[in-house]
Parts: sequence; structure tokens; C-alpha cells
Amino acid sequence: MLASLSTMMSHGFKSSKQDFTFGPWRVTAARNHIMKSKDIERLAEEMNMPSLPEMLFGDNVLRIQHSDGYGIEFNAIDALRRVNNMEDAVKVACAQEWQESRADSEHSKEVVRPYDWTYTTDYRGTLIGESVQMKATKTAERIDMEKLKAREQIMFFDEVLLFEDELHDHGVSMISAKIRVMPTSFFLLLRFFLRVDGVLIRINDTRLYHEAGKDFLLREFSTRESKVAELKNVPAALYTDPNEIAQHLTLKLTESERLELPAVQPETAANVILP
Repeated sequence: MLASLSTMMSHGFKSSKQDFTFGPWRVTAARNHIMKSKDIERLAEEMNMPSLPEMLFGDNVLRIQHSDGYGIEFNAIDALRRVNNMEDAVKVACAQEWQESRADSEHSKEVVRPYDWTYTTDYRGTLIGESVQMKATKTAERIDMEKLKAREQIMFFDEVLLFEDELHDHGVSMISAKIRVMPTSFFLLLRFFLRVDGVLIRINDTRLYHEAGKDFLLREFSTRESKVAELKNVPAALYTDPNEIAQHLTLKLTESERLELPAVQPETAANVILP
């Protein structure tokens, strides 16, 4: 198991890339500068959206790749592709409620737009692999969260921010991925957190877990959401802390999948590995 770290300076910004090897897996966490405005404008046009998050890290990525070439990665562009670029009745109703509560705001009239202005995404990662990929199948099996609470040496940890927007200073919309590698397993959490002040709080979580030696990864997706009016008994100080507020939100959806590792033939594996 090896770890390496490389950094470079670009226009005063310190970019970094960390690699960690765990058995046949390589974990890569890469950070770079915020996308340039011209690139954001081009991407917004491609996605048919009026605007994109003010802090968009298009080159940031958290990747888990097997030596046979397949794997899964988490990046901002694919996360944004899962944002609804058409009007949605629930979200527009929410926007109207927000607009009414912010009648004096100079931005209040900008809220209702023909796309999801909260950038809510149900992104669960991007399966990668040129010749073979993992296969997702539904399962009733769940990640043993109690097992993850056990004290175990953390051999590698990193967190990568994909995008963030402050919704004209009336909340926050952000998504980030973090991973920790233990001696016999790794666990990843991709979290989308949305807080629209005075209106609602929403969390979309994707959890990924793998035990060394097993021929699959477990992936769980969940949506939790509550209107602020439903959280009157919860201290307002918790509204800004995703880890604290999550347990108080109503669970709306949960889905579990197995990401089955492909059976790679020796000659196929050799073709993937060789340059």
C-alpha cells in the first residue's frame, strides 16, 4: 500500500493530487482551481442552463480505479448533468415561497427560472472503464454502519469539493466527496447539501463501501428533506451543519445497489494495464 502526493502552483493557486494504493485499487484525489468564466459559460450553454454554481471545480475528481481498468469516479460536470434543466413544480413552488419571503431582495425576482436553481442532483458517481465496467444491480443488502463505527486505523483520508453556490446569500448548495481507507476496507461519502434559508433543507447522500477480497461494492443512495417550518424544535445553529442536521430530516428515499466487479480474462487485463 503506497501513497504519493504531488503539488503545483498555478496562478497563485495550489493544486494537488494524492494517490493511494489499496490492494488492486488506486484511490486518486485531485484538486484544481475554479473553472474560468468562459469555460463555465460554454458549459452552461451545453447543458442548456442559464447559470452554473459560482464555485465550480471542473477538474476536481475523486476516483477509485481497479488495476484491471474499471472503477468509479466523482466529478462536478457529471454531477451537474443530473440537475433538472427544466421547470419542476415542486422546486418552483419552493422558489415562489422563497421569493415571497425575500420580497425586498434585489435578487428575489430572479429566483423562478426555467431550471433547478438549487442545483439539486441525485448523482451517484460515474462508472469508468474502457473495456469493462462494474455492473449495478439492486439489492436488499445494506452497508453495516455499526461496523464502520468501530475504531480502526485510517490509512488514507481525503475530501474533494465539486461545486458550491450561496444562492445569492440566501443559503447554500454544495456537493463534495470524501473517502477513508482502512486496513481491510474503504468507505466513501458523496454528499449534496442544500439549505434555502427559511424554506427547506435537503441532503442527498451516496455511500460506497468495499471490503477487501469481495467481488462487489455496496452503493447506497438516500434523500432526506424537511421544510424549515417542520424543524421548529431543532436549534437553528444546526441548520448550517450537514452532519448534525441530517438526523433531523425526513427520509424520503433510500436505494441500495451492488456494483459487481467484472470477471476479467487474463489477456484482457493485460491489454488494459499495458501502455
